Amino acid sequence: MLAAARPGAARACSVAPEAQRCGVIAIVGKPNVGKSTLLNALVGQKISITSRKAQTTRHRITGIRTLGDAQFIFVDTPGFQTRHNTALNKSLNKTVLGAIGDVDLVLFVVEAGSFTLGDAKVLSLLKPGVPALLVANKLDTVHRRAEIAPWLKGMQERHPFAEFVPMSAKNKGDVERLFGICSKYLPQQPWWYAEDELTDRSEKFLASETVREKLFRFTGDELPYTSTVVIDKFEEEASKAHKRLLRIAATIVVERDNHKAMVIGDKGERLKRIGTETRQELEKLMDCKVFLELWVKVRSGWADDEARVRSFGYE
Repeated sequence: MLAAARPGAARACSVAPEAQRCGVIAIVGKPNVGKSTLLNALVGQKISITSRKAQTTRHRITGIRTLGDAQFIFVDTPGFQTRHNTALNKSLNKTVLGAIGDVDLVLFVVEAGSFTLGDAKVLSLLKPGVPALLVANKLDTVHRRAEIAPWLKGMQERHPFAEFVPMSAKNKGDVERLFGICSKYLPQQPWWYAEDELTDRSEKFLASETVREKLFRFTGDELPYTSTVVIDKFEEEASKAHKRLLRIAATIVVERDNHKAMVIGDKGERLKRIGTETRQELEKLMDCKVFLELWVKVRSGWADDEARVRSFGYE
């Protein structure tokens, strides 16, 4: 489990249990509205990968932030999929439904001024009785602010949102303001996690996700979304030269031979670049030396095979 970047075990708790507040907050929305960027901003460290490609987030990822007497447990979900009725997409949608089933607050993220069929599908999943905030993200991209008022009126008619939060996930002040708003909805109960923990996901999981992010970044729209990453080896070794050393071997799984060639690139240059950038980011994230090996394998039709989807770590 990843903790804040400081050595040693978690510090002694600074707030008495009877004074603590703690709650689960689901971040939901259609693909590519900025959910993962928002989660990373709220946690204060990158724990969820981002790219312009739809379906970047494929798992329920928990981000934890403890401020004052309050512990915020944020759950980032895949964007709800309405296209491609594959085994993979069914798994992703099951993850979304599971995440919003038992939470204290929902952040419904939309692009400010926009409401599409994809947004409507996610909105229809919200449970009555659970307060939801309308988070109008990417406010910095709206040039005519006068258009926001009628859009907001229309949104309130679609769902009884508890509050409206116009913001940009890239604006530190906006993120701090969101904490203040969310804190009102946290029940009084002891914290679930240590004060310095940032996520319930393992370093092994973060390694596979980081490879996948670089894969998407360097292949763009050329590579179909049906590609994934499997960690074959994740071992820590003793080292005199480094306080911590990790050896990681990972396989990038694609569906076709031409996809494999695309990932490897001319004379292996693209795969080498994916590996280099992954290694550099993991070293920074985990504060250790990383040796990384990457392989590419073809597994035709894996995204439509329920057993294989599960074997690759999807719910």
